[in-house]
Amino acid sequence: MGGAIALRTDYTAETLRRLASRARDANVARRLLSLAAVQDGTSRGEAARIGGMDRQTLRDWVHRFNIAGPDGLRDQWRNGSVCRLNAAQLAELSALVTAGPDLTRDGVVRWRRVDLQRVIEERFGVSYHERHVSALLKRLGFSHVSARPRHPGQDPSVMDAFKKNFPTILSAHTGHLPRGRRIELWWQDEARIGQKNGLVRQWARRGTRPRQPADQRYENAWLFGAICPALGKAAGLVLPFTGTASMQLHIDEIARCVARGAHAVVLLDRAGWHTTPKLRLPRNISLIFLPSRAPELNPVENIWQFLRANWLSNTVFEDINHIINAACAAWNNLTALPETIRSIGLRKWAHIGQRR
Repeated sequence: MGGAIALRTDYTAETLRRLASRARDANVARRLLSLAAVQDGTSRGEAARIGGMDRQTLRDWVHRFNIAGPDGLRDQWRNGSVCRLNAAQLAELSALVTAGPDLTRDGVVRWRRVDLQRVIEERFGVSYHERHVSALLKRLGFSHVSARPRHPGQDPSVMDAFKKNFPTILSAHTGHLPRGRRIELWWQDEARIGQKNGLVRQWARRGTRPRQPADQRYENAWLFGAICPALGKAAGLVLPFTGTASMQLHIDEIARCVARGAHAVVLLDRAGWHTTPKLRLPRNISLIFLPSRAPELNPVENIWQFLRANWLSNTVFEDINHIINAACAAWNNLTALPETIRSIGLRKWAHIGQRR
C-alpha cells in the first residue's frame, strides 16, 4: 500500500459531519465521518476505525471522494454478469422446464439441477455450474415446490363446468323452499386419523435434519367434518368406522348446527355412504354431490391439511382412545377459529347467490 493520499480541501470537517447527520444511507454517513476525521488531522488508522473499515478501504473511498465528492461515497451496485443465454434460448429453457421431462427421452420424472445443467450444455453449448442453474431458474420465475396430487382420471372441463353452473345447480336444489329462506352452504368430508401418522415440515438449524417418531401400527378412527365457511361454523364427529350409520349420525349433527329457520345445502363427494338411499335427510338439509375424481373442489380437504399440520402430525398415538381424544381436540381447536374456517373454506364460485 502506498502513502496516504491527500484529501480534497473544498469540504471542511464541519461540512462533512453536517452531511453525515443528514445522510439517509448509514454507509455514506460513516464514510463521511471517517473523512471528517482525516480533515481534522486524525491518523488514517484511527479515521478508518471510526468508519468501521480498514486503511486500504479508507484509501479507496478517499480516491472516490476526490473524484466525485459526497456522491462518490454511495455504493454502486452492478447488474451482475451478462447472461450467456440469449432471449430465445431463455424462452426455450422456460418452456422446457414448464413442460417437464420425458421419462423415455430424459431418463427422469422431474427436473433436477444436474439434469438441466446437462440439457443446457447439450442444447445451447453453454456450461453452467449446477448452483448457477438455480439462479437461472429463479431469474425465469421458477421456484422449487411440492406438486399437488391429482386423480389420474380427472377431467378439468367437468370441474370448470360444475363451478360455472353452480348457481343453477344450487337453485335447482333449493327451488322448493319458501322465497326468502336463508341458505347455508356446507361442505362435508371424512379423514382417517390413525397410528400410522404423517410427518410435516418444521424449522431446524441449517445443515441438520430433525427426527420425529413414526408409528407403524394401524389402529385408527374417522373424523367426519363439515364446515360452513360463510358463517365460520363447523360440525364434526369422531367415529370408529365409516358407513351409512356413521354418515347418518353426521348428517343429524350438521342439521343441529344449522341456524333456526335456515336450510343447509351440503356439498360432498360420491362415496357410497353419501349416495345411499338409506340416508334419512333432516328437513333442513339438502345434498349436492361434487363431480367424481375432483377432491380439489372440496375445501374440507384443506381443513384436513391444516389440522394435521398444526395438531395431529409428528405424534405417536398410544391407543384408540388417544386417537379419539387428539382428533376431538384438533376439531375443537378449529371450531374456535371462525376466521380460519372462512379463510380456508370460502370459494368465490360457490358463495355467489347462496341467499335468496
